[in-house]
Amino acid sequence: MPDHVPPPVDRIAPTDEARDLFSLVRELARREIAPTAAEEEEAGRFPRELFTLLSGSGLLALPYDSAHGGGDQPYEVYLQVLEELAAARLTVGLGVSVHTLACHALAGFGTEEQRAEHLPAMLGEGLLGAYCLSEPASGSDAASLRTRAVRDGDDWVLTGTKAWITHGGIADFYTVLARSGGPGARGITAYLVPGDAPGLSAAAPERKMGMKGSPTAQLHFDGVRVSDARRIGAEGQGFAIALSALDSGRLGIAACAIGVAQAALDAAVGYAVERRQFGRPVADFQGVRFLLADMATQVAAGRALYLAAARLRDAGRPFGKEAAMAKLLCSDAAMKVTTDAVQVLGGYGYTADFPVERYLREAKVLQIVEGTNQIQRMVIARHVAGPESS
Repeated sequence: MPDHVPPPVDRIAPTDEARDLFSLVRELARREIAPTAAEEEEAGRFPRELFTLLSGSGLLALPYDSAHGGGDQPYEVYLQVLEELAAARLTVGLGVSVHTLACHALAGFGTEEQRAEHLPAMLGEGLLGAYCLSEPASGSDAASLRTRAVRDGDDWVLTGTKAWITHGGIADFYTVLARSGGPGARGITAYLVPGDAPGLSAAAPERKMGMKGSPTAQLHFDGVRVSDARRIGAEGQGFAIALSALDSGRLGIAACAIGVAQAALDAAVGYAVERRQFGRPVADFQGVRFLLADMATQVAAGRALYLAAARLRDAGRPFGKEAAMAKLLCSDAAMKVTTDAVQVLGGYGYTADFPVERYLREAKVLQIVEGTNQIQRMVIARHVAGPESS
C-alpha cells in the first residue's frame, strides 16, 4: 500500500463548533472505521458496536432539534460529516444516512407527544432505524405499493412485504409506508413499527456486489399490530411524508457518493506519486496527470452542488430539484472517479489488495438507491420543463 497520505479536505465550516466536529469525525474515522473496513466488508460484518459509538457521540442525531436529543446542526454540516464517514467506509456513511431518513417522518410530521416519547431514544440511545418504502413490485413506482394497513379498533394490522431494506432484520425501529386507503398516492399512511413487533420477520440478506457489510433484506409483515399512537401524520399523508424524506435522503446519498469518490481519488494520487515506471513516478506522465485532474474536478463539483442544495434546505427554501441534481451528479461522478482510480493503479487496481476495486463496486449502488438516476432525470426535467403531457 502507498505511504503517501493526501491532505484532508479543506472544509469551510460555518461555525467553530462545526470545525471541531469535522476534526472529531475525521479522527474517529481514521482510528475506528478505516483500519478494519476492507476486512469487515469482505467478511460481510455489520459494525453494530460502531453505530452504538456513533449514537453515543451524537452523530446519529446531527440535523435534528436539541429539544428531543438532536444536534441542532444544519444540513450543510451534517452532510459533510456523512462524506467523511463514507470515505472511511460506505456501510457506515450510508447507514447513518438511512438512520437519519428513518427518523425524518416522526421528527417532521409526528405530534409533540410522539416526538417526546420516541425521538430521544431514536436519536441518542443506541437505537438503529430503517426506512420501508420499496416493495418487490414497486420500486421507482412507489405510489403503487401493496402492503396493507387495516384499522382494527385502536390498532392497525399490517400485512405485506417490503424489499431492499437497508438494516432489514437488525433495525430497532422501522418507518413503514403502507396502504390504509384506496389506490394511488393518497391511500398511503406512515407508521413507526418496533423492530421486535410480533409477526415481523426478515428474509436472508441479499447477496450484493458491494456493501457486503450492510444488510439489505426483505421484510415480511404477517398481521403486525401497530397502535394508532404510532401512526405518523394523518391518514393518507404517508406518500407526501415519504417524498419529503426522500428529498433530504438524496442529499445524504450525494454526500456519501463524494466520500467514496474522494477516497478513490486519494488512493489514486497516493499510488501515482509513489509508483515508478521508466525511472519516474507515474504521476509525472501527462496521461495520468490529466486523469487525476479530471477526477479532482468531479469531486469538487459534486461537493459544491450538494452543499448548495443543503444551504437551500437550511434556508427553508425549496430544494427538491437541487437534491435530485446533486444525487445524480455526485453518484455519476463517484462511478467515473472510482473507475478511473482502478485505471490509475492498473493491474493492482483490479486486486483486493488495494481499496479502489471495493470503491468501484460500492459506487454502483449509489446510482440506484433513493431513486435511480433515471428517476432523478425525470424529477429534474419536470422542474425545468414542466410535467409530461398526458
